[in-house]
Amino acid sequence: MIGSGRPRRPGPSRVGGDGEVEVFAADEQTDADVDLDRWRSLAIDVLADLGVRGAAELSLLFVTVDEITALNEEYMGASGPTDVLAFPIDATDAGVASGPGAPSRGPARGEPDPGDLPLLLGDVVVCPAVATAQAPLHAGTVDDEFALLVVHGILHVMGHDHAEAAEAERMRAEEMRLLSAYHWRGPAPAGFRQEHSE
Repeated sequence: MIGSGRPRRPGPSRVGGDGEVEVFAADEQTDADVDLDRWRSLAIDVLADLGVRGAAELSLLFVTVDEITALNEEYMGASGPTDVLAFPIDATDAGVASGPGAPSRGPARGEPDPGDLPLLLGDVVVCPAVATAQAPLHAGTVDDEFALLVVHGILHVMGHDHAEAAEAERMRAEEMRLLSAYHWRGPAPAGFRQEHSE
């Protein structure tokens, strides 16, 4: 799991401009069946519960072992595959963007109104092959493992961490609350262990 050794940062803004929360989900692997609509729906429910409103975007990607290994090495400095990675997108000043669509190119125009732009929350990347292999020792079932990883990744995007014991305890309590409300729609099953590979 991600989070250890990283500086704690404040959570992102939770309110975007006019519009609705969107979760873009993509299945870029063939190791396990992934119900994109189900996990997208869970992500939308969790974001709404966490106070995300208006035009906001999150990407939820399901990738191969090779892809998660490369991301883990490049961005986390860790070797080998992991089950989930989260990449929060901090708010940036649209007026200093570079590239083809930058405000400084072309005819003079006013600065964009940040209220007109969607709130870019970040990316949650899950590896179904790793999740499937570790499920019996972690969440108990593959279904519960996928749900736990989606929720865990979203909590990281929203500023939660588990580097310190107290943070980890708060994050696990929040995971359990969200899973009970939106995954099981009731109490956790007896076999759910909520273990993490740190």
